[in-house]
Amino acid sequence: MKSSLCVMKFGGTSVGDASCIRRAAEIVKKAAATGTVVVVVSAMSGVTNRLIEGARQAEAGEEEKLQGLIGELRKQHEAAATGLVAGGKKREELLAAGAQVFEELERLLQGTALLRELTPRALDAISGIGERLSAPLVAGAIAALGLRSEPVPATEIIVTDAHHGRAEPLMAETRKRAESRLRPMLKNGIVPVVTGFIGATIDGVPTTLGRGGADYSATILGAALGADETIIWTDVDGVKTADPRLVPEARMLPEISYNEAAELAYFGAKVLHPNTLRPVTAAGVPVWIRNSFEPDKPGTKITAAGKSARNGVKALTAIRDVTLVTVGGPGIVGLTDVLARSFAATSATRANVLFVTQSSSQNDICFVIERADEKRTLAALREAFAPEIAEHTVEHISADRNVAIVAAVGENMRGTPGIAGRAFTTLGREGISIIAIAQGSSEYNISCVVEASAMQQAVKALHVEFGLG
Repeated sequence: MKSSLCVMKFGGTSVGDASCIRRAAEIVKKAAATGTVVVVVSAMSGVTNRLIEGARQAEAGEEEKLQGLIGELRKQHEAAATGLVAGGKKREELLAAGAQVFEELERLLQGTALLRELTPRALDAISGIGERLSAPLVAGAIAALGLRSEPVPATEIIVTDAHHGRAEPLMAETRKRAESRLRPMLKNGIVPVVTGFIGATIDGVPTTLGRGGADYSATILGAALGADETIIWTDVDGVKTADPRLVPEARMLPEISYNEAAELAYFGAKVLHPNTLRPVTAAGVPVWIRNSFEPDKPGTKITAAGKSARNGVKALTAIRDVTLVTVGGPGIVGLTDVLARSFAATSATRANVLFVTQSSSQNDICFVIERADEKRTLAALREAFAPEIAEHTVEHISADRNVAIVAAVGENMRGTPGIAGRAFTTLGREGISIIAIAQGSSEYNISCVVEASAMQQAVKALHVEFGLG
């Protein structure tokens, strides 16, 4: 009988210190008793942010702060190693492996400080250090429970394109490497602990999959190995009907569809990286969201079909820290290629476009992007439309930061009449001004742009309207 294969990903809070890592190792041991397991890990909680902060400090020439940063991170990881592995050769090997990575970090930061330049390639190398430090700790904790386990750099397995900061996997090559590198380990009873978030180009240059990319790493490996399921272990019980920080009455959803989960992740739900479900959707592999701090709770299961909602709307989500970009002016009515040029310029910057709408008169084209992409997107658009701006055909390319997106998501919204009317009537009753509206032809979501200050009020009102509590 074929043994089941489960890919388990542990997030930053789930490997935040020695006690958390030990708990994760116990979860792995229990699963390994009934099947084979591949583990994917994030950096310890907060480490990636501190590494990126250190990289920015190095770029600014603030060298005096770098040794303090390295010292704090070294102390944090050595404390975890000491708490996880009993004294002796194993602990010495673990500490020596960590010391080697810290030496590399120091060289990278010093090089950045010397040049006063932080290239995307260098930032990827620095920001991926956290996973390279946590993977040996988790492997050591699993081994301390009596299983064979080894850390595996994802740079040896996950092959990506060369877009640093938001790389995409090359699945054919990744499958080959996953089979040749991981399959023999599994057959020999070894639990691989793979670094999440990072990969490498075909030439071995390190890349990253974007913030939160360890989730993506897990499903990439799950698809590459033909896993039976993927479990994302985090610090929440699963997917809720809304962000509980916005709506305390939000309830747990036992099962949702791939489409619903993808829409929720895309529009800001923090439990999943937006690209997480792409690798497993075609194969129909279930993905679970579960709480490593309460592993007996069932969590949320994500499947092809999901479970239908009574009134069509399954959940609400909202995203802030975005910018509404408008390309406008009466002169653009006759420009037949304005949409194509707008999105070609935006695409060249790899900006993530979250929302698009256009007035029927074509006087304005609006789209929403992440705040981090604003500067380079505006520069690209102004360059693309420079002749029209000079001639006043395009009167303005403007940016509004005081906005948020609110989205209602549900597989069964299609064919359920009146949802959009109820949503907009509710917002109007609350005195919330709607700046822009979009609904995809798939009808999996209805989204609108509101003032950032009205975001929570909008989500709470819609949560009550659609009976999601």
